[in-house]
Amino acid sequence: MAAKDGSARFDFSGTHAAVRKYALIEYDMDDGRHVRVTFTQMLEHVYVTETFDPESLNPEQMQRDGWQAILTNFKRYVERGTVEVATMQKIVPHLWYDKEAREAAEFYTSLFPDSRVEYVTTLQGTPSGAVDVVSFVLSGQEFMCISAGPYFQFTPAISFMVACATPAEVDALWEQLADGGKVLMELGAYPFSTRYGWVQDRYGLSWQLICMDGRKSIQRITPSLLFVGERCGKAEEAMRFYASVFRDAKVGDMSRYGANAAPDKEGTVMYGEFALVGQQFIAMDSAHKHAFTFNEAFSFLIRCDTQAEIDYFWERLSAVPEAEQCGWLKDTYGVSWQIVPTAMDAMMRDEDPERRARVTKAFLAMKKFDVEQLQRAYEG
Repeated sequence: MAAKDGSARFDFSGTHAAVRKYALIEYDMDDGRHVRVTFTQMLEHVYVTETFDPESLNPEQMQRDGWQAILTNFKRYVERGTVEVATMQKIVPHLWYDKEAREAAEFYTSLFPDSRVEYVTTLQGTPSGAVDVVSFVLSGQEFMCISAGPYFQFTPAISFMVACATPAEVDALWEQLADGGKVLMELGAYPFSTRYGWVQDRYGLSWQLICMDGRKSIQRITPSLLFVGERCGKAEEAMRFYASVFRDAKVGDMSRYGANAAPDKEGTVMYGEFALVGQQFIAMDSAHKHAFTFNEAFSFLIRCDTQAEIDYFWERLSAVPEAEQCGWLKDTYGVSWQIVPTAMDAMMRDEDPERRARVTKAFLAMKKFDVEQLQRAYEG
């Protein structure tokens, strides 16, 4: 580093201690001093906070001013140009386990290409005690899961439809997912596919495996909502409602039950597709007797960049006041959603346990998340 007029210059080197994409850079300089740089998205801004151990030769305020000048120049440089930032998935399927979240994520990532566990963090002091939060990727799509006690069990009301290119691919996945699980629809040939089966895996999560028979699929793994019981016949209404709430949304192709499909009512949805912010979903009605419905075991987490966006989704989706807690809500169809600030991802991944504890304590007292309060808790 040098002054522009060449009057002063110095060099330093060190070793990176931690680097987390879009979140953190830490390093130790050769003289033993530690530097920590965090990147936190709040509202429409990204806040860069740099903390450093001072050296002993110059006044601390002079050193602080120097580091601040570096950050200020960096800010000007970034805002002058065009910076490409990877887009985070807007809606993330979220799965609730008793104690098996980490184990389940490792199992699922072993089944699909382009899959990995992104991170595991543990939250202390929750009503469920120590809680593992796991972020993972399957075939390039983001998922999250949590080990938070035996309060909710998965039901087939929400399942994952997996698009497979060949019958052999269906069979290979079926062998793994059916091991220790339960068959819901036998693996075989159906009018809509040469190879299809519906299975509940060893953890209770449901999967529909389908050979596409040459048809193209935008998404490898697609959440599928089954409207049963008193909500049967609401699939089309729900699809249109969700499309009205989210931007870049549309209702796609629908197949309807005919006159001879009893107990299903003619005109209700046998199979329907819809898209929200570019992500694909499926909805179906079923009038058969089912001893299950939607519950909190399977929810959809919505990442929001601003408090205004949190307020928007909360106002439009929340329909069950007693279900509002810690960013969770239920809509009029009984589907659970989590309305979460985008910055929470970096907060939960922070390696400082005191910061995580402060944020956890703050959000446990909330119903709808308050971004500024969470940021204050994070900063201490």
